[in-house]
Amino acid sequence: MSKTDEIEESSAPLIEHLAELRTRLIRSVMAFIVGMIICFAFGGMILDFLLVPIENTMRQLGDPNPVMQYTAPQEYFFTLIRISMVGGLMLSFPVIANQMWRFVAPGLYKAEKSAFLPFLIASPALFLLGAAFAHFVVVPLAMTFFLGFADLPSFVSALVSGEGVDGVVDEGIDIVFNGKVNESLDITLKMIVAFGLCFQLPVLLTLMGKAGLATANGLRSTRKYAVVGILVVAALVTPPDVTTQGILFVVVYGLYEISIFMVARVEKKREADLRARGLWFEDDEDEDDETGGDSEPEEDDDEALFAEFDGDGDDDEPEEDDPGQVDETP
Repeated sequence: MSKTDEIEESSAPLIEHLAELRTRLIRSVMAFIVGMIICFAFGGMILDFLLVPIENTMRQLGDPNPVMQYTAPQEYFFTLIRISMVGGLMLSFPVIANQMWRFVAPGLYKAEKSAFLPFLIASPALFLLGAAFAHFVVVPLAMTFFLGFADLPSFVSALVSGEGVDGVVDEGIDIVFNGKVNESLDITLKMIVAFGLCFQLPVLLTLMGKAGLATANGLRSTRKYAVVGILVVAALVTPPDVTTQGILFVVVYGLYEISIFMVARVEKKREADLRARGLWFEDDEDEDDETGGDSEPEEDDDEALFAEFDGDGDDDEPEEDDPGQVDETP
């Protein structure tokens, strides 16, 4: 067999893996494109659903006919494209996850498969839970917070004048909200993506715990750093209002505490498995044995050793004197 044939034979498995990876990627991209087309076909209905929080807020503030506008000819089209991309990714995620799993699964052991598969299922479920929480709870609060400022002066003046909330004020300037579609949708999509990703925290930390990259004690000891990091994330991904940031902080910190509990369960289960197989060793007992009462005898041994060397040194001095005495006899 020539050297060229040996190189081709050794590189054959790598070529097969690359070909399989290319096939999986093509299928994932096709699934995403199909999901994107489906979402674009129903883009108007999806847009109406995403704008429900701001619509309800405007109706509650006294606008019987909420209207959203766009100021550029291409603005509405690209708004539907954005919705289609996010929706297509969500629709195609099961197919993409399946392709990833079929590519990775042959290289995993049975125990690794059983450990990894639940997280693959829990990840999209938690993302949907976070997205639903953002859409039905957080976004309405944010819209009420922002749009309430425009209605506050008229509300206060109506109370002072005694005309009631729905009274008409002849003097002054009415401040009216003329919302743009893309800007209003931008807040909603940011909230949905931010909360969906933040709800992945238990999955990420639990996987790190299974891999030995995180421990429950380590997560408990870094709580203060986690609080600072969560506050920074809340300030970056949410609009600048205290209510939304506070909600995101409370939710993510609660998920952090849940992650500590999950990592602790993973550690207990791993310890139980190792004990059942007789492979678990108590590190604490070993450290106690090493740092227990044996340390003092080691110091005594060292002192005896130094004393022995000192004795040898004392014995060496007469040996140096003996040759001198022998030299004096002649």
